[in-house]
Amino acid sequence: MRKGEATRLRILEAAARQAAARGLTAVSLADVAEVVGLSKSGLFKHFDSKEAMQLAVIELVCARFIDFVWTAAREEPAGRARLLRAFDRWLEWGEHEWADCGCPVNAFIAELDDQPGPVRDLLRERLQVFRATGIGEMRRVRQPPLTEAEAQAAYFQMRSFVLGHADARRMMGDQDARDPARAAFEAMLDRVSAVAA
Repeated sequence: MRKGEATRLRILEAAARQAAARGLTAVSLADVAEVVGLSKSGLFKHFDSKEAMQLAVIELVCARFIDFVWTAAREEPAGRARLLRAFDRWLEWGEHEWADCGCPVNAFIAELDDQPGPVRDLLRERLQVFRATGIGEMRRVRQPPLTEAEAQAAYFQMRSFVLGHADARRMMGDQDARDPARAAFEAMLDRVSAVAA
């Protein structure tokens, strides 16, 4: 990796950490420059505006999420095993990869859901990719495959369990939140896997 690329990555990683904890709009170019040891003018060599940096942060975080959760899960056979691996990885993403501040994707959603513009539009596009991936995997949990509506409902529940886990762990301090989240997800998979008589 070239020096300029490495510096840009350091900037984005610092910005992502700060944004996950404080919000994208609260993080200034000067804040990030200070953390990475650059002058503000040095930062402008990589990003000519705050919005450009925000867009790049969303790209970085979302690409890493897909890789951490869904790419890792592809090692498992399609269906239940892959979904269980994806679910576990999704919980690990918040617990370990972002232990100091929680899942940045959730933070960005809460911040940007009512803030129209290019940053929100990009986040929404990436969330649609996550959703489509999850729904596609959920359809394979049963033969014959789940209908689109069934898979959408199952993915909605999967995401709800992840959010419930994050709330229980981060807000309520329940360090054992993973066990009930995993149990709820497995019970849901049991229900949707059963072929109606």
